[in-house]
Amino acid sequence: MLVVEDDESIALLMRLYLEKEGFEFVHAKDGEEAIQMYRRLHPNLVVLDLMIPKIDGLAVCKQIRRDGTTPIIIVTAKTQSQDKLTGFDLGADDYLGKPFDPPELVARVKAVLRRSQPTASKQLRYEGLLIDLDHYTVEVDGEPLVLPPKEMDLLHFLASHPNLVFDREHILDKVWGAEYEGDNRTVDVHVKRLREKLERPELPWGIRTVWGVGYKFEVPKP
Repeated sequence: MLVVEDDESIALLMRLYLEKEGFEFVHAKDGEEAIQMYRRLHPNLVVLDLMIPKIDGLAVCKQIRRDGTTPIIIVTAKTQSQDKLTGFDLGADDYLGKPFDPPELVARVKAVLRRSQPTASKQLRYEGLLIDLDHYTVEVDGEPLVLPPKEMDLLHFLASHPNLVFDREHILDKVWGAEYEGDNRTVDVHVKRLREKLERPELPWGIRTVWGVGYKFEVPKP
């Protein structure tokens, strides 16, 4: 997750409690850095302070919500009712006032992630890429693409497990089904077609070959 907090002591406290619960923690100290890291790392959740340098937290919240559906928890000393209403109007999923109890923050993080799981499993976003399995649509740099169903299923399967390597037999089982009896080289053919349609030199993700093993959907690591 991405934590946006300019107070180093508060950020350290959050890190201690969140990493203890097994969450990966990435820290941005100002709004400009937060937006850059969000677009590069695609975190599954953003914990956001409002009173941060360069770009204020409300503007960051608005930009993140414009870019996608990543859950946002605002954690701030601005606790007036109007502040909370503004945060929720801009798309925040939860709002926690400072000073806060660290175990409560952990509990809220878990609750927000649980609520976000049903839609997250059907829609995937990476920089310049949107995969929507509910509507069987794909967009690359905002351009809609039409993919045959099996190519769509293959792309969604690989992109749902970023940076994990799968051999052809596993891919066939998950995408084509256990009853499939054809040549496993059909995976190679479908991967080749997906690469031709989707990949752009300027975008950081892609379907990579791991020689002697299989394929993975590679994205930049934090």
